[in-house]
Amino acid sequence: MSTNTSTNATTATAADALVTTGREIRLAARPVGAPTAADFELVTAAIPALTEGRILVRNTWMSVDPYMRGRMDDVESYIPPFELGAVLDGSAVGEVIASRSDAIPVGATVSHFAGWREYAVVDAATAIVLDTSAVPAQAYLGVLGTTGLTAYAALTEVAPVREGDTVFVSGAAGAVGSVAGQIARKLGAARVIGSAGGPAKAARLRDAFGYDVALDYRAGAIGDQLAQAAPEGIDVYLDHVGGDHLEAAIANARVGARFALIGAISGYNATEPVPGPSNIFQAYVRRLNLRGLLVTDHFALFPEFTERAIGWLGDGSLRTEETVFEGIEQAPAAFLGVLDGVNTGKMLVRLAD
Repeated sequence: MSTNTSTNATTATAADALVTTGREIRLAARPVGAPTAADFELVTAAIPALTEGRILVRNTWMSVDPYMRGRMDDVESYIPPFELGAVLDGSAVGEVIASRSDAIPVGATVSHFAGWREYAVVDAATAIVLDTSAVPAQAYLGVLGTTGLTAYAALTEVAPVREGDTVFVSGAAGAVGSVAGQIARKLGAARVIGSAGGPAKAARLRDAFGYDVALDYRAGAIGDQLAQAAPEGIDVYLDHVGGDHLEAAIANARVGARFALIGAISGYNATEPVPGPSNIFQAYVRRLNLRGLLVTDHFALFPEFTERAIGWLGDGSLRTEETVFEGIEQAPAAFLGVLDGVNTGKMLVRLAD
């Protein structure tokens, strides 16, 4: 990662209202294949003037997520690409340190979409005031944010779980997968199977996240492992990986099984077209329902999900984990790490206390 000025912005609350500069991460180059640290630039930039209806937020936490890899390419998608040479963006939470909005006062904790920077000026209408009396602020970037909602929407609307189902989740040690297995159980699943990379992560699936069976995809063909774990087949599949995992799920699906297609991280860095599953015709024969999921289509579920999830967190029946990198300068490393699967649970960057 190349670095321009690296001076720390003022962090003391009394001085924050007067702060004029802050550090941010910009896209320095569009990657070909796997991104590297050289594709990012750390810059100290002037903070925009605070105009009517806007708030100044001292970001305390930001999220890095696999979908951001697609935004590094200049291609049309469901969300605009990052602009070359401009600051990146994404979900963040922080404290309001100056406000020109009657709706959000100084001192409020808010979530917004101007991450990848230490200080953000955002329209008050686009920020959400958070209740941190029962949960820490960063929970709204993970289990209480779009991460948790993705798992919930997948299992209630896109590939709904029915009583007694066998559920398979790929990428099960990640941000969505680590809560999806637990939610599937709460919704009536009889058997929950997850895949992850390496024995340590597989152990966490069983010990911390409630999976009955943990498959280590590095230990052998995932299709063979899934067939052994679910000899009668699977009813629901949450796909975060694509490739061989999607092919394995099709091969081991019962008639009428429901698939939620959430991500395909195995192909995010591909430089050539990624082939589809070689057994796709089995989806026809088995009358499978393969449905893509964009969490923005399911925001109406947020109130219902948040109420249930806060209750589960409060009674200890929903467990979460975080992998945390410290400082804005570590945001690119955190992002590269999530693409390489180094995280267990939600990957976060702490920007300030």
